[in-house]
Amino acid sequence: MATLCMSSSSLVKLHQISPFIHSSFPANPNLLRRSFFDHFTAVNYVPESLKLRARVSLFPFFFTKSEDTESLKQELLEAIAPLDRGAEATPEDQKLVDQIASKLEAANKVKEPLKSSLLNGKWELLYSTSQSILQTKRPKFLRANGKIYQAINADTLRVQNMETWPFFNQATANLVPLNARRVAVKFDSFTIASLIPIKNRGSGRGELEITYLDEELRISRGNQGNLFILRMVDPSYRVPL
Repeated sequence: MATLCMSSSSLVKLHQISPFIHSSFPANPNLLRRSFFDHFTAVNYVPESLKLRARVSLFPFFFTKSEDTESLKQELLEAIAPLDRGAEATPEDQKLVDQIASKLEAANKVKEPLKSSLLNGKWELLYSTSQSILQTKRPKFLRANGKIYQAINADTLRVQNMETWPFFNQATANLVPLNARRVAVKFDSFTIASLIPIKNRGSGRGELEITYLDEELRISRGNQGNLFILRMVDPSYRVPL
């Protein structure tokens, strides 16, 4: 699999690159709540204790789903914060992060992310399980130690990966939709150290599914099972044509 975020070795060995891009409540919940309990109490007499239990059990179902999502996002960010983008993650850390991410994916409200304007902009990679990005077998000074970004244009289906310190490598690719959530990624150009252009000959390819998307966070899974977690940093950024 290829990843849309690249390490310095990815530009030399293009076959190692894998793709790394790789909601509904009533308009007036109070009216729904009132009508529900009016119906509930009109059928038979209900003791006050039962009414209280009903309120306790039913209110969270109607009113706290978005709050639960925010709590999960915060829990996920706290879990990955000390992991150096995944390079310092133990198998236990990876399992925990995957479990929290899976809960967020289950609450995903954007069912067709490739059609959503929320996809547009510049994202920072916060966490990955991809070894082609992490390069944990190398000395740390030979890895990408600065921030890694990915920009996406949903309208033109273009993507750009940007690696900062110390290599400043870049790659651009076309996205080919396979369904409303999954894309094939076909790289067409690379730039080493922001200066040396390399045209791709078709070896840098992969697939990616966007499994969670909102205005702040994106979760994707690659076709080899790698997990990618990104945070929006600039929604106005567009991939140069």
